[in-house]
Amino acid sequence: MSAVRGVALLGATGSIGRSTLSVIRQHPERFRLVSATAHGRSAELVDICAEFQPDLAVCRTADEVAALEPQIRAVSPGTQLAQGPEALAAAASHPAAESVMAAIVGGAGLAPTLAAVRAGKRVLLANKESLVLAGGLFIDAVRTHGAELLPIDSEHNAIFQCLPTLAGGRRALAPGVRSILLTGSGGPFRTRSRAQLSAVTPDEACAHPVWSMGRKISVDSATMMNKALEIIEARWLFEAPPDRIRVVIHPQSVIHSMVEYDDGSVIAQMGQPDMRTPIAHALAHPDRIDAGVKRLDLAAIGTLGFGEPDFERFPALRLAYEVLAVGGTAGAVFNAANEVAVAGFLEGRLRFDAIESVIESVLQAIAPEPVTTLEGALDADRRARHEAARVMAERFAS
Repeated sequence: MSAVRGVALLGATGSIGRSTLSVIRQHPERFRLVSATAHGRSAELVDICAEFQPDLAVCRTADEVAALEPQIRAVSPGTQLAQGPEALAAAASHPAAESVMAAIVGGAGLAPTLAAVRAGKRVLLANKESLVLAGGLFIDAVRTHGAELLPIDSEHNAIFQCLPTLAGGRRALAPGVRSILLTGSGGPFRTRSRAQLSAVTPDEACAHPVWSMGRKISVDSATMMNKALEIIEARWLFEAPPDRIRVVIHPQSVIHSMVEYDDGSVIAQMGQPDMRTPIAHALAHPDRIDAGVKRLDLAAIGTLGFGEPDFERFPALRLAYEVLAVGGTAGAVFNAANEVAVAGFLEGRLRFDAIESVIESVLQAIAPEPVTTLEGALDADRRARHEAARVMAERFAS
C-alpha cells in the first residue's frame, strides 16, 4: 500500500468536487484532503471541514471569512480559513498536496490551476477552460515545472486510457494513431430543429437525459458547447491536429470516447456515466480502485447508437474548429463570451438559440493576439466579457 496522498480540491462544492469527496471518503487509507476551496455554498464548506479536517479552506470574500471562521474553528480547529486570489493559489500549491483536483468552473479556474502546475503538482484537470484560454502557455508550464497532467473530463480521461504511453508518461497522437473520436450524448435537444430551440427554457436546458451536472455545464451540453471546448482541450492535451479530432454522437453515454489506429482498430473506454470513475482513475493512477460505481451491464443496455453531429443545429462545434485555426486569444474570447451568454440565458435575458450568435459576434469583434502570459489571457477574457455584455444588451436581449 502506498503512502496516503494529500489532495487539494479546487471547487469542492461543485458537482466534480462532491464526486471527488465521495472517492476520498471511500478510501481514507489512500487520500487525505489537505485544502479545499468554495465559491459560495458556505454551509457545505463548513460540513467539508468538519468531515475531512483540511489544513486550509478558502472561501470567496472577507465577509464570508468573518461569518464562517467561528463555525469552522468549532468543527475543525486545525483548519485555516482564507479568501482571495492569493489564498486560492496557496490552496493549489499546498506543500502537503501531491494531487490537485482543478474543478473550478470557467475562466476563474485558470490562475489557481496554473499555480498548481507551477508548483510541480499532479494536476487532475476538470477545468477544461484552462486549456481553452491559454493552451500553449499552460502546456509549456507543465513541461517547464515538471507537473503531471491527468484529464478528468470523462471523454479526455477515456482518450488518455486508450492512447499509447510515450516517454515520460505522455499520452499523445503517436505514430500508428489515426484519430481521436470524442463521443457526446447530443444533450436534450439533439433531435430538435434549430427553429424549435428558440423556445427552450433554462429548466429544459438543464435537464440532461444522462448526466447530472451543474446548470452552466448543463446548458453547455445542450448547446454542445461542452463538446466544442473539449475539441480545443483535446488538441492541447494530446498534441492532436484539429483535423484528427472528430465528434461522434452517442446518446447512451456508455462509450466515453475512442481512439482510432492506422490498422483499423478502434479502442474504446466504456463505463457508467458517473464522474467518480475518471476521478478515481486519476486519483489512484496508475493503480485501479473501487470508485463506488455500479457495474456496467451491457445486456441490460442492449443497444448502443451513434450518429454524426449536426453543425447547423449546434454551431458551437464549427466555431471550435475556427478558433483553433485562428489561435491566440481566440480561445479566451470564445470561452468568456459563452460564459456571459449562458448566464444571460439562465437569468432570462437571452433566448437559448441566441447564445452562439453572441459568441460569434464577439469573436468577430475582437482580433486575436498571441498568448504569451497569464495576464494576456485574462485581459482577453475581460475584454470579451465586456463585449459580450454589450452585444447581448444591444442586439440579442429577449
